[in-house]
Amino acid sequence: MAIKLNHTIVHSTDPDAAAQFFAGLFGLPAPKSFGPFLDVELGNEVTLAFLAAEGMDVQMQHYAFLVSEEEFDAIFARIQKRKLKYWADPGMKQEGEINRHYGGRGVYFQDLSGHLLEIITKPYGAWGKW
Repeated sequence: MAIKLNHTIVHSTDPDAAAQFFAGLFGLPAPKSFGPFLDVELGNEVTLAFLAAEGMDVQMQHYAFLVSEEEFDAIFARIQKRKLKYWADPGMKQEGEINRHYGGRGVYFQDLSGHLLEIITKPYGAWGKW
C-alpha cells in the first residue's frame, strides 16, 4: 500500500469559525463533528481536523492546496469578496498580487487563526525554474 497523508490537526483559536471559514472559502461540505474535532474533508481523502488551541498560542502553519483553474477562480473570487489580504509570496511582501510559478497561478492568504493558506494551479517542481 502506498503511504498517504490521511489527516492533520489544525489548531485554531475558534475551531468552529475556522472550519466554517475554510469550508465556505473552498466550497466544501460543512464540517463534521468527530470527538473534539471539526473535520473538513478534502477531495483527495485527506481530512483537516480543526481543534481548539486551549491554553496555548497558535503557531502559524502553512497549508498548500492544488486546485484546478476553475477552483482557483472561485476561491480567489471569495477571497476578494471577503476583502481578505492576499500575497504572491509566503513572506507576505507582495500584497495584492498572485504568482505565476510553473505556468500556473498561486496566492497566499491567512485563515482566522493566522495560518498561511496557499492555492496553486500547478504543482511545484523543477526547482529554480520559476
